[in-house]
Amino acid sequence: MRFYEFATIKATKPLSPAEARVATLKRNVEQGKAALKREKDMQRMQKDREAQRKAQQRRAA
Repeated sequence: MRFYEFATIKATKPLSPAEARVATLKRNVEQGKAALKREKDMQRMQKDREAQRKAQQRRAA
């Protein structure tokens, strides 16, 4: 990084308690959505693996 890139960083004032609660709730919502997406992806992959395993068993039999 160059020196002039550091000059654009601005200090932020501390949040009020109400603003902090809102920010926390928003952050929790985003984290919840990400966790839900991860879980759905994991279940989808597990279902696909199970389908592949059953297909291989049918071919082998």
